[in-house]
Amino acid sequence: MELNVTLAPLFTPKPKLPLLSTKLDLSSVLLENMYVGFASSTGTPAGSHYILGWSFSAGGTAEELELSNLPPLPPRKAKEGDRWKKMRLLIILIPTISIVITALICGGFAFLLKNKKKFAEVVEPWEAEYGTRRFSYKDLYSATKGFSEGNLLGQGGFGEVYKGTLPKFNLEIAVKRISHDSKQGMKEFVAEIASMGRLRHRNLVQLLGYSRRRNELLLVYDFMPNMSLDKYIFCRKEDSLDWSRRFKVIRGISAGLLYLHEEWEQVVLHRDIKASNVLLDADFNGKLGDFGLARLHDHGSNLQATKVVGTLGYLAPELSRTSKSTTSSDVFGFGAFLLEVACGKRPIELKTTGVELVLVDWVAELMKKGQILEATDRRLGEDCVADEVELVLRLGLMCSHPEPAARPSMRKVVRYLDREAPLPDLSMEDLDAFQWSSRRNNLGIGGSISSDSGTVNILLSDNACLFSS
Repeated sequence: MELNVTLAPLFTPKPKLPLLSTKLDLSSVLLENMYVGFASSTGTPAGSHYILGWSFSAGGTAEELELSNLPPLPPRKAKEGDRWKKMRLLIILIPTISIVITALICGGFAFLLKNKKKFAEVVEPWEAEYGTRRFSYKDLYSATKGFSEGNLLGQGGFGEVYKGTLPKFNLEIAVKRISHDSKQGMKEFVAEIASMGRLRHRNLVQLLGYSRRRNELLLVYDFMPNMSLDKYIFCRKEDSLDWSRRFKVIRGISAGLLYLHEEWEQVVLHRDIKASNVLLDADFNGKLGDFGLARLHDHGSNLQATKVVGTLGYLAPELSRTSKSTTSSDVFGFGAFLLEVACGKRPIELKTTGVELVLVDWVAELMKKGQILEATDRRLGEDCVADEVELVLRLGLMCSHPEPAARPSMRKVVRYLDREAPLPDLSMEDLDAFQWSSRRNNLGIGGSISSDSGTVNILLSDNACLFSS
């Protein structure tokens, strides 16, 4: 007989060529009646062998197997060793997974509690009375990227200012962080901030709202992309603002200050008018900002703020005697602002050895000599209108007059700048009064000024501030 052995994967047709083929003579082995069967052995290791189907013919070709009809292999029985391995794995994994899940849950709760405490806010019932929008501390924290150094726009004696973006409104904002003075009730402070939030003028930086957390107050303003005016005055010539834009800013700030003093429902004393507090929008329109020192008064009331605050060089001389801010002291600060914009110099420029220049005295001396245009900022070159520059310089001196009664109101200032009224001449006595005032008030260095309410310390820096003790 011929014995052929073929081998193929399951569900693959039988190969035409056998893997093994040989002719065997089994006549000495086969009997007339016999049983046909199968046997297999793997030697010493245990194993399982299965025949899923077979076909046999004693004479002729055996019937083809229909592979699709073959039964599946029986399920493999788990060995005792495998079962123990699984059990041991479960004994290790279940406690481990339980510990990890418990730790994650506890950590999650701890994080939530810490986060909640971090952004905890106290909202008191009286805040609803004022109507000013209150932002959540968490939103402002996120908008400023956690008040990061990269978002810091500036820093002063009254807090830091950060740039932020509110994704809900696609709005760029400036956030000022102020440590609240415990001497004043938070309710009264928020009431004043709320009142200022109702101020509406094209030349004032809009206060959008506030937030507070513990003793920290956050004020939210419109963001001014061109930053503050001082960066375009005390700078290199190529970065300097031209005269037409400077004059436009001056007129805008005068209009804004007139609104604060006379045109709003209450009188607002700004108390810190200077170039670094004038911000510029995308079109270089000037907007008066930083109302951190501002105070409100009813029209017709006694306009007095009894705490001397502000910046050295912009403070009216009478404040050293009376410690009482008025609209006239605001006008004095505006006069210093006019001179620094036109001259490109700070009101008081200091060296380590002492005062180098008192700007108002220098301009007054040049006016006495008939050379007032010599005070014009050299960075402007010939790119300026001489009569406008002279108007600003003369008006700056008038607003900086040592005697409050001699200073014009902001309504008159606006009329002078708009050429609706002629600017009065300053007499020689007026010009001499500037130097006499400087000597009388000893604007020198490193001392202190006595006042009715205490002592005012002078801090020596380009942006030195005065605070009453």
